[in-house]
Amino acid sequence: GEGVKPFTPEKTKEIVMSLQQPAVFCNMVGDWPALHWNVKYLSAVLEGKTIQFRLGLKTVDLVPQFETSCSYVEATLEEFLAWSCGQPSCLSGPFSCYDYSKYWAYADYKYIARIFEDKPEIFQDVRWSDFGFPGRSGKESTLWIGSEGANTPCHLDSYGCNLVLQVQGRKRWHLFPPGDTSFLYPTRIPYEESSIFSKVNIANPDLKRFPEFRNSTAHVVTLSPGQVLLVPRHWWHYVESIDPVTVSINSWIELDADHEARVEEAITRMLVCAMKSAENPSDEDLWLNPTEVEATSHEINLQYLNKAVSAYLKCQETSVSGQACSSSTGAKQRTNASCKRKRREVGCEPESCTSPAQECDFPTPEAEELQKIPFGPHLIQVLPQSHQRSMMGAVAVESGGGDLLHENEGEHFGKLHCKRKRLLMSNDCETAAHQMDSDCSPCTSQTALSTNDLLDCLVNPCVISLVAQLLLERMRV
Repeated sequence: GEGVKPFTPEKTKEIVMSLQQPAVFCNMVGDWPALHWNVKYLSAVLEGKTIQFRLGLKTVDLVPQFETSCSYVEATLEEFLAWSCGQPSCLSGPFSCYDYSKYWAYADYKYIARIFEDKPEIFQDVRWSDFGFPGRSGKESTLWIGSEGANTPCHLDSYGCNLVLQVQGRKRWHLFPPGDTSFLYPTRIPYEESSIFSKVNIANPDLKRFPEFRNSTAHVVTLSPGQVLLVPRHWWHYVESIDPVTVSINSWIELDADHEARVEEAITRMLVCAMKSAENPSDEDLWLNPTEVEATSHEINLQYLNKAVSAYLKCQETSVSGQACSSSTGAKQRTNASCKRKRREVGCEPESCTSPAQECDFPTPEAEELQKIPFGPHLIQVLPQSHQRSMMGAVAVESGGGDLLHENEGEHFGKLHCKRKRLLMSNDCETAAHQMDSDCSPCTSQTALSTNDLLDCLVNPCVISLVAQLLLERMRV
């Protein structure tokens, strides 16, 4: 009947926790008040309150536009809306220095609990209880508001899985499975605790410098208003707004495997901060992401590592004693997850802890498990692009021509312009020793290894995973 959702909360949670491939939920949020959260409505609710916007160039370079290379302004949503519509009033506002035809703006990672702290009643407009997470609302969610072209560089989230509701406009998601990690050239520069970035600009890949990207498998989907995307644990994603104004709401669901991930992140932080802090500072070496306020001391980082290890071992002991909840294919939710960034809490809820899987090989679900998932009009699987179609754009980039990135659904990504060549900052790692030119000879422009080259090897996800396992074994003795 009318108003009946295609899946019960219990079934939806089962899907979220077991499905290890991206999928889109449809017809699940039709009664959510949050569907009315367009920019005009939010502007009225905020009553002139300013928020920070990140601005980047619409021209597409071979280098990703990391947050360290963007500009930032404080503006109201009313000013943002006027700018995105090209109104003359913007000539004197905070966006006056940024031509809309050349720049995009993104108010990203805005914690709803923070920007609406004086209007807590609005939290109930977001109802993740329909997905099997009772008590989770806008208070545990994040808001994203962007203009056409606004994008997030390709990265994977260290913690949790991700549920994303599209409210206004459309966004295109390029997702890559965890098994493609080596093809995406992971880096921790710029450093952020919970994000592993790719050195490849997905919209304009430099195949001469990153030849292994040819082997990656993109899963591409355009998310429309009213749809909810599931991004499973450790799936890489590059996201771009393709309409004049977009609004999204997401919530990261914390998983048992995050206990080990916190140990790995603590090790990574110690290594990156120690090595980069030891270097002579350079104005161009913006190695710390703007979300990381400062490089904390070695002593503080060591304390965090010990707390992360202790929390992990405590959960392991609880699991062995039989007091933990059983886990199915995926690790189960912890109830206090609310945000991805600046996540330093290492507390543990014993009743929800299980033994995290060792994930250097990134296992995928068995075929019989996939058969149990009720794919159909209400749950759409995000399928991989065919190899031939996914390489069409890449070949064009390599040959210097224009390119198109296509989705499996037949829609085009849009023409990408490659006219602007941005000066590489010194923190953008040079070609690693194993990367060769097409003639298999070492890159002649590489004269010496940098700190960042060494870090790319030391803090590679598989290396850090091994180090974490060795440390945890040492603590068990």
